[in-house]
Amino acid sequence: MTTETATSWSHLYELLFQDSKNDRLGRFKSRYAFRGVSTARYKMETSLMRQGGEFAKTENHILRQFKKYAYQHLGDHHNEWYWLSVGQHYGLPTRLLDWSYSPDVALHFATSNTDKMKEDGAVWMVNYKELHQKAPPKIRGVMEAEKTWILTTDLMSEGLNNLAELDELGHKTGDFVLFFEPPALDARIYNQFAYFSISSRPDLLIDDHLATSSGTPWRKIIIPADLKWEVRDKLDQRNISERVLFPGLGGLSEWLKRYYLPTGSAAPKP
Repeated sequence: MTTETATSWSHLYELLFQDSKNDRLGRFKSRYAFRGVSTARYKMETSLMRQGGEFAKTENHILRQFKKYAYQHLGDHHNEWYWLSVGQHYGLPTRLLDWSYSPDVALHFATSNTDKMKEDGAVWMVNYKELHQKAPPKIRGVMEAEKTWILTTDLMSEGLNNLAELDELGHKTGDFVLFFEPPALDARIYNQFAYFSISSRPDLLIDDHLATSSGTPWRKIIIPADLKWEVRDKLDQRNISERVLFPGLGGLSEWLKRYYLPTGSAAPKP
């Protein structure tokens, strides 16, 4: 892992776009997944992990009940990865983590919580192509057949039917992490350029896994507290805000609440 600290707005973008050139294509198409956090010390815990206690034992029960009660809205023709995507999207505790193709979106989530502006934030960057090249052969074969390095819910189902098979494969081959794109459930998904990561067991922390996984390029870019408001205000000027990323009255209200903080409320307290 490389941890680097941005010293300015321009330096921050220089760090975020490192290694973005695809030499084969001669284009600047990054293979990195981006995830922003408001506090740099946060581990990459999933919403399931944050339940605490014996959370791993509750995973199947939560998903089974979600399928039962969400049936009237979605029907029964979807695979397990679709159900998990919908659940994650609507706040169900799952082993998924949210990522984006966009460093700007990651920066938004690193700087949108005004209660955390006095703490360093961070953006995690993971090269999903390099990570997937080390996936179990069963999964890698699906990607190679489709000539892609990113999965979808349908491609996931070609290699694995459910969480039990995912766990079993991880037990046989060792820990691994996959990235896959959810269906465009609503404007929030595609405005955030979003996709998910999933671990081969419910208690696997991605940062711990990457720290012991040689050969996978990844970085943690620290956004110092004294740089956060500059990043936040410039993102708003670039039209990267709750109003765009969370379309609807809720996102609009959250944007206005933050954007029009009373004068002086962002200033350091004496």
